[in-house]
Amino acid sequence: MGAATRIALLFMTSLAMAAPAVASETFLDGDYGNKDGCAYSKTGESTGSDNFFLLTNEGITTAASYCSFKGPVTKNGTSFAATVTCSEEGESGGADESVEILRTRKDYTIAFKDGTRWGPLKKCK
Repeated sequence: MGAATRIALLFMTSLAMAAPAVASETFLDGDYGNKDGCAYSKTGESTGSDNFFLLTNEGITTAASYCSFKGPVTKNGTSFAATVTCSEEGESGGADESVEILRTRKDYTIAFKDGTRWGPLKKCK
């Protein structure tokens, strides 16, 4: 095996080993939402409902906003805490907010520091 081949193999091996560290961390065992949120999860198409909530490992989607997780999601018992950046429909950017993703039996509720709550969100089938 030539030096160039060994270097190429070493490079490809280091990339493969680094890949899991770059991949987004999953903390949920699937998507969670209300009826319209789960329909969107399944089809990728909105029902047009104003009552639309979907929680995934990437973020929280509603009828009028999207909140992406910023940094790690930390586990606290059966619940989670996270920082999200929310953007209203048609706007870009947004302020960081702390949320709790509260587990109640089999459902999750998103709780914002200002008292706003989204949920309960059931596991999508």
